[in-house]
Amino acid sequence: VQLQASGGGLVQAGGSLRLSCAASGGTFSSYAMGWFRQAPGKEREFVTAISRNSGSTYYADSVKGRFTISRGAAKNTVYLQMNSLKPEDTADYYCAATLGYSDYAVPRWRHEYNYWGQGTLVTAPA
Repeated sequence: VQLQASGGGLVQAGGSLRLSCAASGGTFSSYAMGWFRQAPGKEREFVTAISRNSGSTYYADSVKGRFTISRGAAKNTVYLQMNSLKPEDTADYYCAATLGYSDYAVPRWRHEYNYWGQGTLVTAPA
């Protein structure tokens, strides 16, 4: 599967952005999907994931209550709605996909994901 992320940009702290990740070349409903981010000089970290049937989601504590992951089956796209952005949310955001998990599984480790999109930069200065 190929993944194409988009929607990053510059937004004031407190603002909102919605990232999109379009999947092609695979059966979208077979994949659990996740978002990770990497700030300058830091390791890539888990942000959120959604199960292949959309029945389960999981969020890092740092974004819980502010970010929402969803998937649009008709468009083979996963979304990340980011509200109340903080300067510490500034990073390159990567979408990822993985096969072989049960309907409700939400993988949250980098090594569990087989496919990665390119990053999309989110900048939220103070």
